[in-house]
Amino acid sequence: MAPTSTHDYSGDDNCFKTVCVMDASSHLGSSLVHRLLHRGYTVHAAVQTHGSLKSYEELRSSNKKLKVFQADPFDYHSITDALRGCSGLFYSFEPPSDYSTYDEVMTEVEVRAAHNVLEACAQTDTIDKVVFTSSVTAVIWNDDRNTTSSDLEERNWSDINFCKKCKLWHALSKTVAEKTAWALAMDRGINMVSINGGLMMSPDLTITNPYLKGAAEMYEDGLFVTVDLRFSVDAHICVFEDVSSYGRYLCFNHVISSNNEADKLTRILLPPSDNTPPLSLEDTRVHQQRISNKKLNKLMVNFEGGFQVDCSEA
Repeated sequence: MAPTSTHDYSGDDNCFKTVCVMDASSHLGSSLVHRLLHRGYTVHAAVQTHGSLKSYEELRSSNKKLKVFQADPFDYHSITDALRGCSGLFYSFEPPSDYSTYDEVMTEVEVRAAHNVLEACAQTDTIDKVVFTSSVTAVIWNDDRNTTSSDLEERNWSDINFCKKCKLWHALSKTVAEKTAWALAMDRGINMVSINGGLMMSPDLTITNPYLKGAAEMYEDGLFVTVDLRFSVDAHICVFEDVSSYGRYLCFNHVISSNNEADKLTRILLPPSDNTPPLSLEDTRVHQQRISNKKLNKLMVNFEGGFQVDCSEA
């Protein structure tokens, strides 16, 4: 395995960098593919379903820096094919379309996928850095959540037994999968960073999103955080390009801390036909934020999220 890279990925060297995005069929993955191409990278878009391949056909015909792969996280060889020649990987897990409900079984599925992908990275000599997408739900859930006075941050982990007891399956899956990835990365000498994102505000967000299990408790504890898709994409690219990045990064840019904000989010989550009455506006309490993203914000101060360099002639 190649040693930890000390190279700065920004600037003109982008012209010579090839990265893989897996799963490229999600909103996050698709946005990462487009932004990375815009920044001059050659991108291996690894998608899980044949339907997703079609969405890239037009882009692939107009951009020679895009290569599309059919990559199943449970098929080791398809992973290594997509990674071949890449210096970095942006990895996020999307449940299989035929089994999209989070439960205890999904934990085993997500852990196996993370293990396969990190093992493939260890066997790919060109991989310098892995950006592993996790979740805030892998940070916030513990028995002592009501007694902890200090802010939660990157060093905190959700308690696996507590997640099982409360059937917080999304939190359980993200926690165990991320711990598995970190254990393998350290054992194999893989340079990995993780993005632990809040609730992603994507176009298909609904009340059925598994992240929302325990939403009331998150809200009351000052831990209900959301992240815009654009901000999340910028964060992923920033931690990849910045040579000083390390460990975990809590990624969010909004905290739901009042009834008014909670009501607005409810209107987004529920279908237009739902006549759920608004939350009581008489409750004017503002729940104190108890989670910190200072580490990521400090790293992103000087990040330029737009177009960096014209590589069209490369």
